[in-house]
Amino acid sequence: MQGLIDHGCTKKTTMIDPIGRNVTYLRVSVTDRCDFRCTYCMAERMVFLPKKDLLTLNELYRICDVFISKGVKKIRITGGEPLVRHDVIYFIRDLGMKVTDGSLHELALTTNGSQLSRFASTLAEYGVKRINVSLDTLDAEKFRRISRKGDLSAVLDGIAAAQRAGLQVKINTVALKGLNEDELPQIMAWAHGLGMDMSLIEVMPMGEVEDNRADHYLPLSQFRKDLATRLTLTDIPFRTGGPARYAYVSETGGRLGFITPMSRNFCECCNRIRLTCTGKLYTCLGRDNVVDLRTLLRDGAGDASLSRAIDEAIRLKARGHEFAFVDGRPAIARHMSVTGG
Repeated sequence: MQGLIDHGCTKKTTMIDPIGRNVTYLRVSVTDRCDFRCTYCMAERMVFLPKKDLLTLNELYRICDVFISKGVKKIRITGGEPLVRHDVIYFIRDLGMKVTDGSLHELALTTNGSQLSRFASTLAEYGVKRINVSLDTLDAEKFRRISRKGDLSAVLDGIAAAQRAGLQVKINTVALKGLNEDELPQIMAWAHGLGMDMSLIEVMPMGEVEDNRADHYLPLSQFRKDLATRLTLTDIPFRTGGPARYAYVSETGGRLGFITPMSRNFCECCNRIRLTCTGKLYTCLGRDNVVDLRTLLRDGAGDASLSRAIDEAIRLKARGHEFAFVDGRPAIARHMSVTGG
């Protein structure tokens, strides 16, 4: 079993929020676009942002550079689907150089896996060591139904390509009542059998979609109790910088993470902040506190002004999120793909 990776609660930075949490982890959405339309994440007929509203990759890099100078040690690139953005691989290459020179400890990526066969070896070459792949079923027909556009075989081929390239892969699975709950132990056994960690995620109430997500909400606290009647789960202190709490599964020899925004708040040690592809800085996925860095940037602000705006955002970081279903509707109006998954 690999050792503890702690990217949040102990390392001192210049960014400390009002309750004393050190912000060391930046999640950067490079696009709101995706080649899937997962039912719990997006509306079927999404209206994506006009390209003029997006930061250029050079602008995104400049903001990341300011964050690194302020003590950020981990950057995760997200979307939408990040690998569908044109030339994003060069943005990844440039950030990878920050890993090489030691100013950034880790560069990671979250992906739906559709483009991994094409990019896996280049990601590894450019300094990415770990990727999260979103995968909610191993049934091809069900995969198509949940993703609306996805091809399971392409994703599985991409995961295999990532492992061949030496990337450490973790599987992220949204637990969906009535859709994949019976399959979750099978997905876990498959992932652990291939040497991959897995995290289960409760469906998050963000953005209007056609389905009522409250109907598919599966409390992971209850799922874990049910799983523990069949398997031996032991809590472990392993962390990767994200919100998952991990257990070791004796029967499979692997780690299973639980991300529980609804059934068990995960905010007490939050070290994360999120930059959208439009330059909006969110201090919490589940709140609407935001600082606009794009306007500053395009008005000619220097790094010192950007740094002060980031400090302002950190002062807005709340103790916890506001995720909730209100009459079955999401409390947060924006879609996950707008903020970054």
